[in-house]
Amino acid sequence: MKTFHYRAHPERHRTEHVGWLRAAVLGANDGIISTASLVAGVAAANASHASILTTAAAGLVAGAMSMAAGEFVSVYSQADTEQADLERERAELDKQPEAEHRELTAIYMRRGLDHHLASDVAAALMAHDALGAHARDELGISDASSARPLQAAMASAASFATGAAMPLAVVALAPHASLLPWTVSTAMGFLALLGAAAAKIGGTSVGKSVWRIVFWGTLAMGVTAGAGLLFGASA
Repeated sequence: MKTFHYRAHPERHRTEHVGWLRAAVLGANDGIISTASLVAGVAAANASHASILTTAAAGLVAGAMSMAAGEFVSVYSQADTEQADLERERAELDKQPEAEHRELTAIYMRRGLDHHLASDVAAALMAHDALGAHARDELGISDASSARPLQAAMASAASFATGAAMPLAVVALAPHASLLPWTVSTAMGFLALLGAAAAKIGGTSVGKSVWRIVFWGTLAMGVTAGAGLLFGASA
């Protein structure tokens, strides 16, 4: 009797990048928009060049730490929930393996398998890795989607700092007299590049991604500049 050995051909799926891509894009987007908006606001209020530069630098540090802390807490809560679900599923597998087999069989039947084949598949998968099968097919937890708090926090902090460094560099290099238009125009360019890169990595429409991120970023800078102009005039 011949034994067949199957070797899967290597594939890379975009869902593998979802966790870190979301955090990285969000962080860089926030870094550019929040720092450029801060600069636009204080520049519109006629602040000195030194004050604007200090504000941008402080915004970079504070924003990076805030993003890291917020992302860590959020994703850690997700990880705790996933772990609790896995522990509950492990206990159910120990106490009621037959019921868990029937549950997995029903899942596969809903996906199109007949009862006999679904039962055989459920039995084979449970014999190989019962908890893994139930985590993936019942709970929807997989390696690609599982929560990684530290990875998400580090990606958010690093990407925010990278994004914020761009308008900060513009502030340091641009002439004070034309700082506001320089900040807004370059930030729009940075956002367009970010949107295009995110779309390329994620396999989505470049045009839609660029338009969306540039529109909302420009709106944020405009509103903040208006607030700075208003408060600067009243002061």
